Amino acid sequence: MKKSLLILFSLILTASVTFAQSTITGVIKGANGVPVPNATVLIRGTKITTSANDKGEFSISTKQEPPFYLQISSVGYKAQDFQILKFQDTPLELTLVENAQLDEIVVTSRRRSEVLQDVPIAITVIGGQAAENAGAFNVNRLKELVPSVQLYASNARNTTLNIRGLGSTFGLTNDGIDPGVGFYVDGVYQARPAATSTDFLDIEQIEILRGPQGTLFGKNTTAGAFNITTTKPTLVPTAKVELNVGNYNFIQAKTSVSGAVAKNLAAKLAISGTQRDGTIFNTSEERRYSGQNNLGFKGQLYYTPSDKLQILLSSDVSIQHPAGYPLVIAGVTATERSAYRQYAKIVSDLGYEQPKIDPFSRKINTNTPWKQDQSIGGISLNVDYKIGNGTLTSTTAWRFWNWDPTNDRDFSELSALTKSQGNSRHDQYSQEVRYAGNITEKVSGVIGVFALAQNLKGLSQTEEVGKDQWRFVQTSATGAQAGYTTPGLLDGFGIKTNSTIKSLSAAIFAQADWEFVEHLHVLPGLRFTYDKKDVDYDRTTYGGLQTTDPALLALKAAVYANQKFNINTDNNNLSGNITLSYRPTTKLNVYGTYSTAYKPVGVNVGGLPTTSTGEADLSLAVVKPEYVQHYEFGLKTKPLKGAIVNVTAFNTDIKDYQTNVQSPQLGVNRGYLANAEKVNVKGLEVDGSYQLERFLSINAAVAYLDGKYKKFTNAPLPLEETGHTELVNGTATQVAFKDASGGRLPGISKWNASGGAEFSAPGKVGTRDGRFFIAGDLSYRSEYSSNPTPSKVLNVDGYTLVNGRLGFKSDKISIFGWVRNIGNTNYFEQLQAAAGNSGLYAGVLGDPRTYGATVRYAF
Repeated sequence: MKKSLLILFSLILTASVTFAQSTITGVIKGANGVPVPNATVLIRGTKITTSANDKGEFSISTKQEPPFYLQISSVGYKAQDFQILKFQDTPLELTLVENAQLDEIVVTSRRRSEVLQDVPIAITVIGGQAAENAGAFNVNRLKELVPSVQLYASNARNTTLNIRGLGSTFGLTNDGIDPGVGFYVDGVYQARPAATSTDFLDIEQIEILRGPQGTLFGKNTTAGAFNITTTKPTLVPTAKVELNVGNYNFIQAKTSVSGAVAKNLAAKLAISGTQRDGTIFNTSEERRYSGQNNLGFKGQLYYTPSDKLQILLSSDVSIQHPAGYPLVIAGVTATERSAYRQYAKIVSDLGYEQPKIDPFSRKINTNTPWKQDQSIGGISLNVDYKIGNGTLTSTTAWRFWNWDPTNDRDFSELSALTKSQGNSRHDQYSQEVRYAGNITEKVSGVIGVFALAQNLKGLSQTEEVGKDQWRFVQTSATGAQAGYTTPGLLDGFGIKTNSTIKSLSAAIFAQADWEFVEHLHVLPGLRFTYDKKDVDYDRTTYGGLQTTDPALLALKAAVYANQKFNINTDNNNLSGNITLSYRPTTKLNVYGTYSTAYKPVGVNVGGLPTTSTGEADLSLAVVKPEYVQHYEFGLKTKPLKGAIVNVTAFNTDIKDYQTNVQSPQLGVNRGYLANAEKVNVKGLEVDGSYQLERFLSINAAVAYLDGKYKKFTNAPLPLEETGHTELVNGTATQVAFKDASGGRLPGISKWNASGGAEFSAPGKVGTRDGRFFIAGDLSYRSEYSSNPTPSKVLNVDGYTLVNGRLGFKSDKISIFGWVRNIGNTNYFEQLQAAAGNSGLYAGVLGDPRTYGATVRYAF
C-alpha cells in the first residue's frame, strides 16, 4: 500500500512539475534593447496566443512538448519565429528586428546582399507590401511610382517597357527585336514583354536598376533591369489571404500558404485571381471591353539540407482572358494627300456618318470582337552553393508564352481592316551559372556565363479587310483605279503569315569591386556576347474575288501580296564598364561610370514594304544592332537618420537606334523596324525619402529627361504629312521619308515626378493593437510624343494622377479603403495612326477613377 501511494505521489509530482514548466515567460525587446509593448505571441500550429504588456513582458502556457515555435509579431517589426528546444526556468529574452529603415534597404542587384546606399548604381526599390498597398499589382501600375520608368501597352503583346525612355521600340510590337530592359523574376530572365502584364505573386521586393547593367545580369540590359524577388517557402507554417473589391465589379483575391513537407524541405503555393468589368463600352455589341480576367499560380519547393546548399524549384502559370483592350477614336487630321483621299471624304463616299470625336465618353462602335487571350509561365531550378567566401549559383529555366488575339484595326464601324490576329507561340530555355563573393579582403565581384535559346512562332497570323476597304486604297475614281468598285473584289481578302524566329544568345560576363585605396573603389566590368537569329517568313493571300483578270489581280496585289524570305544573321560584341566609387562614410557614396553596351541585331517579321516592282524590300529585313555609350555621375547621401537623398546625372549616346515605324502600305500594318543613325538621351534624377520612426514616411522623386534624334535622315513621314511631294529633277514626286534629325524621341516626357506620404498613429480595433493610417501618392508626366517621327497631332498631353488610402493595419490584419485617380483625370497613354495613314488616329485610354476596399490577414 505504501509503495502504491509512493508511486501515485511521484506521478502527481511529475505532472505538476511538467505543467509548471509548460508556462513560458519572457520579455520582447527591439534591437536597441528597448522593450516592445503589446507584441503578439503565438504558438505555431495552435490557436494559443497572448499579448505582451507595456513592458514587453509575456507569459503563455502550452501543453505540448518541445521543440515548437513561438511567433512574435508587432507593427513596425518583422514577424519572427523563435524555436523552443526545451523549457527553462528563467524568462526568455527575444529580440525583434524593425522593418528596414529606408536607408538600410538590402538589395541583391549585384548578385549579393548589400545595403542599397552602398551600391554605385541608380536603383529604386519597392517592397512587396508597399506595392500591394499602393495597388500596384503589376508593372503597369508600378510605373506611377518610379518617374524614370515608362510602360505603354495597347495589349499584353504590344507592350513597351522603357527606363529613361530607352529599352524597346515605341508602338506596335515587332517580335524580331530584343528588349533593352531586362525583366527578371527570381533570377530568371523573361524575354517576352507580355510578362509585365501578369499579376504579381507573393512579391518580396522589386529592384529597378537604371542604366546599362550587362556585366551583372544574364541578358543584355542596355537601359536597365527589373530584378523581382518573391518570398521563399518557410519550414514554419505561414499563410496569408487578401481580398480586394471595388467599382466596375472589381474583385481580386490572393492567398499563399507555406510550410514544411519533409525535413529541410519547405513548400509554398500562391494563387491570385483578378476580375473587373471593362471601362469601354461597345455600342454595337452592347458589351464592355478593357476589363480584367486574370488567374495566376506559383508553386515552390525549397530544400536547405545545410547552411551551404539551397535549392529552389519554382513553377508558375498565368492565364488571362480579358474582354479585349480596344483603342478609341481620338481624332482625324488632314493629310497632304489629295482631297479624294482624306478620311472624311472616304467615309462620306461609303455612306457612313463622320466619327464622333469624343474619346473620353469611353464608347466605341467596332464590328469585330476584341480578344487578347494569353497564357504565360514556366519552371525554374535555382541552386546556391557556398564556396569559400562566395556563392556559386546555377539558374536553369524554361518558359512559354501563348498569345491569341482578335482586333478591329480600323477602330470603327466600317468594314475596312476588320481583323488582325497575331497568334504567337514562344518557348525559351535559359541557363546561367555565376560565382559572386569576396575574393580577398579588398576585392569582391561576380563572374558568370549565360545562354538563352528562343523559338518564337507566328501561327497563321491573320489580317483581313472587308467590303469598305476598296475606298481606302483607291487613289482616284478613273482609269485602272475604277476597278476597285468591282463587287466583292476585296471582301474577305487577307493574308495568313507563318513565321519562325530561332535565336541564340550566349555571353560571359564579369565585374569586380576593388578597394584599391581606403574608401575608394574601382569597379571594372566586361561582357562578351554572341547572338544568332534564323528567320523563316511565309505570307500568303486568301479570299476576295476569285478572278483571272490581270488588272483586278494587280489591284488586289497592291493591297496584299505574297511574301516569303529566309534570313540568317549573327553578330558578337565586347562591351564593358568602369566605375569609380568613393565612400568615405556610411552617409556618402559618390560614383562615376562609363559603360558601353549593345542590343542585338533585329529582324523584321511584320511584313516588309514593297519595291516599285511589288517585291518585298529585303534590304529592310535585317536591322543593325544598337551600340551604346553611357556616362553617369551619382551621389547617394544620408543627411540625417531615416533620410536619404540621391542625385544622378547621365548621358547616353546610341548608334543605329532601333525604332519601329509605320508604313502607309496596308501590308505592313504592324509597322517595320528601322535604324536611326544617332540618338542621345540625357537627364537628371533626384529622389529622396524620409522615415520618422513609425509615424511618418515620405518619398519623392523627379526626373528630367531629354531624348532626341541626333541624326535620323530616313524617318517616316508623320501622319499629317502623308502624301507629301517634293520637286525631284523638276518633277513633283511623292516621298515617304523625311529628315527628323533634332526631333524628340517618342514616349519621353521632359518632366516626370512622383511622391507619396503615409502618416500613422497607434490604435486598436477591438482587442487588436495596430496603427491607423492615411496615405497618398502622386505622379506627374509632362507632354510627350507618341509617334516615331515628331508629329503635330500624335502628342499626349501631360497629366497628373493622385491616389489615396485610409485604414488600419496590425501585424496580422489590415483593413483599408483606397481610391485611384481621385480626380478622375482623363488622359491618353498612347496615340497611334490607323493603318493606311488616311488621317484617322486612335488612343489607349488611361483608367478612370476606381475605388474599393482591401482586407488582408496573415496567420
